[in-house]
Amino acid sequence: MTTRPHNPSPRGTAPFVGRTVSLDDGRQLAYAEYGCPKGVPVVFLHGTPGSRRLGVAFETIAEDLGVRLLSPDRPGYGRSSPWPDRSIDDAGEFVGALLDDADVGTAGIVGFSGGCPYALAAAASLPERIDRVDVVAGATPPDVSEATPAMQRFLAGLATTAPVVLRGLFRGQALLADHLAPSFVVDQYTAADTGEPVPDDVAEIVKADFLEAFARHRRGAVTEFRNTATDWGIDFADIDSRVHLWHGENDTNVPIEDARRLETRISTAELHVLEDADHLRTLLRGVPRLLEDYR
Repeated sequence: MTTRPHNPSPRGTAPFVGRTVSLDDGRQLAYAEYGCPKGVPVVFLHGTPGSRRLGVAFETIAEDLGVRLLSPDRPGYGRSSPWPDRSIDDAGEFVGALLDDADVGTAGIVGFSGGCPYALAAAASLPERIDRVDVVAGATPPDVSEATPAMQRFLAGLATTAPVVLRGLFRGQALLADHLAPSFVVDQYTAADTGEPVPDDVAEIVKADFLEAFARHRRGAVTEFRNTATDWGIDFADIDSRVHLWHGENDTNVPIEDARRLETRISTAELHVLEDADHLRTLLRGVPRLLEDYR
């Protein structure tokens, strides 16, 4: 395994790729670091789609709390190489490679939205290295997903039956997002009936994260929509670490009823309900709260 460093941007500007890790099969895994360089390590897994750039939203809070936030592009996103035949269970491989490169023995792991199955899979396969799991507005496995929105079912169907069409759809969305206001992306993760505004700087981060997800590939999102809609292949009994599920009561992307059912499947899980929070606001309110536990 080899690594290639990248020059960071000044603090407070655009997020950067801190390292590019060469995996054993020759694929590249990119990641950025935010917060306190010598702090408590926490792996932050973006949503589907997403990228390492989302981590910059928590740069200041991570620094204040003494947390070293390691934020990778999962395979097929951003600067990480595609891995179209990967399964959810392969999360342990790329998370382990990230921890090795960052010289980290054990860490917490946070999985936002579509990052949920990969956070749980990493905890199951790397029990000696993952000591806490936080799932924020997390996707749920199909056997507990009784309230999946129609759009999510449609995208999962395309990923399974017409992946080329879905890649084209994502390419078109990215082209539109590049030329439209951040609200084009933000509206995909927010509920219309909430009165809590999304700050302009956060909206810009969400847009940049979406664009970076598709900047070089579309395969990552296609692979993950397919994987999430099928058997996750995770033995939840293998998860020894504590699992905290942070979920908004107004989440229209992943209804809270499904999160409640997921809690019953994981013996170490505890559900924290965020009142009046939709998908994005669960992220914005949940991550600062959970990071406080690492102080």
